[in-house]
Amino acid sequence: MSVFKDHKISLKQVLEFIPEALLSHLSTTTKVDYYSKVLHGKKMFYLLLFCIFDNEKLSQRTLEDTFNSSGFKALFGLGEEEKIRRSSISERISKIDSNYFKEIYEQMYGQFSALYSKTEIEKYNLIRVDSTIVADTCNKLKEGIDQKSGKKLVKFNFSFDGILPSGVEVFTGQKYSSEESALPEAILKQVKKEEHHDNIYVIDRGLQSTRTMKHFEEKSVKFIIRSKENRKFEELESFLDEKDQKWDDWKLIKDSKVKLYTGKPILNKRGNIHHREEKVETDFRLVIIKNETTSKEFWFLTNEFELSAKEISDYYKNAGI
Repeated sequence: MSVFKDHKISLKQVLEFIPEALLSHLSTTTKVDYYSKVLHGKKMFYLLLFCIFDNEKLSQRTLEDTFNSSGFKALFGLGEEEKIRRSSISERISKIDSNYFKEIYEQMYGQFSALYSKTEIEKYNLIRVDSTIVADTCNKLKEGIDQKSGKKLVKFNFSFDGILPSGVEVFTGQKYSSEESALPEAILKQVKKEEHHDNIYVIDRGLQSTRTMKHFEEKSVKFIIRSKENRKFEELESFLDEKDQKWDDWKLIKDSKVKLYTGKPILNKRGNIHHREEKVETDFRLVIIKNETTSKEFWFLTNEFELSAKEISDYYKNAGI
């Protein structure tokens, strides 16, 4: 939480962007206060926000002390007689509907984005997409990806536009242990929310499915994916230009229109499934660059044909994934 200590924006300025009427409206529409007598959704939001700004680390003890302090009550108009115990905070956190906080964030993200002109917002159409996994013992998590090791996993997928997280998804189902399931679903959810987007999604090697790339193309989702090296392809056309083959320590090895292959599941007579290699009739672009100092190669697959090979390389580099 120390990242906020030297931040130029104050808690007061943040609160000015979050109308109290919005919090009250969301409390009703999300039913976050159902059966709650004291720790209403609005109070929990203020408490968490205040503690993030005011403390190095969050704990239930910190939340209890903050809620019961005169300063917090004065700032948010609470009565001095209002008291809360740590056990009540713990129970409320375990049961509160997280969609309430998600709705607040999305409303504020939309409000913030509206402050930018079309020209300004174009600088932030490069969306980095990545996941992180949190593990804990099975008896502590009601839901999670069971690895049969005594622990369950929860996968968090983040999309970042260069300023703020533009999308966050939480996955607990078993099929989401693979990025091939989690990443496409998270991306398509964001695309659905931003109907007229011009985003380019930058993805690391966790996603390699040709079928997913074909689906992205059908949905007009622009992407740059770092591919595994030496995957099979059929070259249709080369875009190599003698004037555009070197920059810094990098050399352009290949820039081509290609078709990719995928494994088609086949059920044999014994009832077993095997995969037969099949070419996908969708055009993609393959860019291969090589570092002349380390000899390391980077393969990129994309459905973006207007950018230069250097721009594709720079987009991936700038994404920082």
